[in-house]
Amino acid sequence: MFEQVSTPLQSNTSNSQKKSNEVALILIRHGESLWNEKNLFTGCVDVPLTKKGVEEAIEAGKRISNIPVDMIYTSALIRAQMTAMLAMTQHRRRKVPIIIHNESEQARAWSEVFSEDTKKQSIPVIAAWQLNERMYGELQGLNKQETADRYGKEKVHEWRRSYDIPPPDGESLEMCAERAVAYFKDQIEPQLLSGKNVMIAAHGNSLRSIIMHLDKLTSQEVISLELSTGIPMLYIFKEGKFIRRGSPVAPTEAGVYAYTRRLALYRQKLDEMLH
Repeated sequence: MFEQVSTPLQSNTSNSQKKSNEVALILIRHGESLWNEKNLFTGCVDVPLTKKGVEEAIEAGKRISNIPVDMIYTSALIRAQMTAMLAMTQHRRRKVPIIIHNESEQARAWSEVFSEDTKKQSIPVIAAWQLNERMYGELQGLNKQETADRYGKEKVHEWRRSYDIPPPDGESLEMCAERAVAYFKDQIEPQLLSGKNVMIAAHGNSLRSIIMHLDKLTSQEVISLELSTGIPMLYIFKEGKFIRRGSPVAPTEAGVYAYTRRLALYRQKLDEMLH
């Protein structure tokens, strides 16, 4: 027996009803990029997806095809934006993602959609630099093995895996987390609170930062967190709390966002024992 996640499906649902429901937060690291394939430090360099990356994005879309999506957030980089767009080609609702341009008053006016019927058939996409990958500074574009040979394996490992030590002219994970989490709190959490289901397509380090916030990880725990390209993670937001559901494993409704009542009761008892 499955208990489905309750989500607001009707546009005319009142705010009070929406707030009492569970809403979905989907996180997707972009599919394999050209520089992932070549084992280069990518950071904020704008590089495209590989053929494998395109396939990963499409497969991610199949895994979330039954989860309602009301808004999409991506970074300003093409690999994240393409991942979001390709994933939505697989969605059962067949809504069209439309990029909302907020960079200037003129851009906002030019990209305005005036038809209410069109709005109902579309999903707003907001691209934000705050969700960009961590800036790797002087390491960007360098082969990871060659970088280790030049600077030493220990130094490169320190730059990649420490929380607060940045590479030359780059960002530490802590610096990346400051901008990504602040944006998440200011811009994305209010959408979840209003009852909207949100998908974020971004990068390994910006998503690690957000997961650190959602799961209340320590700086030591987050540095060991690995995210695979093109594998979606599902969270349920209910009563101001985030509940991690893991990765949807299949395009079927039950496999995507349902869970057994027995498992839910087990988790509840476990939580009571821990408290």
